[in-house]
Amino acid sequence: MWNQFKTLVLLASISGILVVVGGVFGGRMGMILGLGLGAFMNLVSWWKSDALVMRMTGAKEVPLGSMPELHSIVEELALRAGIPKPKVLYVDDGTPNAFATGRSPRHAAVAVTRGLVQTLDERQLRGVLAHEFAHIIQRDTLISAITATIAAAITLLANLAQWAAIFGGGRDDDQHPLAMIATALLAPVAAMLVQMAISRTREYRADAVGAELCQDPLALASALELIDGVANQRASRGLVVNQPSVSHMMILGLNFGGLSRFFATHPPMHLRIQKLRAMGGRFS
Repeated sequence: MWNQFKTLVLLASISGILVVVGGVFGGRMGMILGLGLGAFMNLVSWWKSDALVMRMTGAKEVPLGSMPELHSIVEELALRAGIPKPKVLYVDDGTPNAFATGRSPRHAAVAVTRGLVQTLDERQLRGVLAHEFAHIIQRDTLISAITATIAAAITLLANLAQWAAIFGGGRDDDQHPLAMIATALLAPVAAMLVQMAISRTREYRADAVGAELCQDPLALASALELIDGVANQRASRGLVVNQPSVSHMMILGLNFGGLSRFFATHPPMHLRIQKLRAMGGRFS
């Protein structure tokens, strides 16, 4: 029920943001257009968010005859969780990562990257997939997919708004260029704040529920260590580790130090690992 409430708040928030942005750029007519666009985006986000996420990440469905070990782990975890087997997706990306998407456990999918499959052994892979199953069970996936759609859309609108402000987009006298520029700059921040608000605490919860599901907290802990290590190596070589618009969905999010930590999508990795290792004694 709490996740359903958060979903409704999120959908209402995007409508509110679009109405405000529309009002700044187009007055009353802009507000009406913003409300209509918000309603349309809400419908698309609810029903087609998983397909949009697949397109944004380049994820492809893995046929049953391909990657049998991966399918076997997903089927095993689905039986343990008591939910239908999710679709199995694969992303051709060298960063070890994983995510789950779908509006409900009956319409869910789990995705792994090439880097994850190449980096982890079977036990660690099971731990990571159990973490993603936890997001499905707790219905985090709908919120994640909606947020990814909204974040991408707001960023696009903000970019368009910046160009409109630069080239004198507002014709009415009461539409000051500074207000337009401020709106254009604040819109991506609003999208980022929404991502932050829904991501951090639920990652701890998904770690704990996933560890219970696979009965092996240390497997997930060691997987997170390897994932973090490889991601840091790739980042040091200047390689892209995560797309900001979908980073909140991934098991490896965006993390920063200092004051920038407020813009991180996930808790610090070492704290997640520490909590999982503390759980390990219960299963030994």
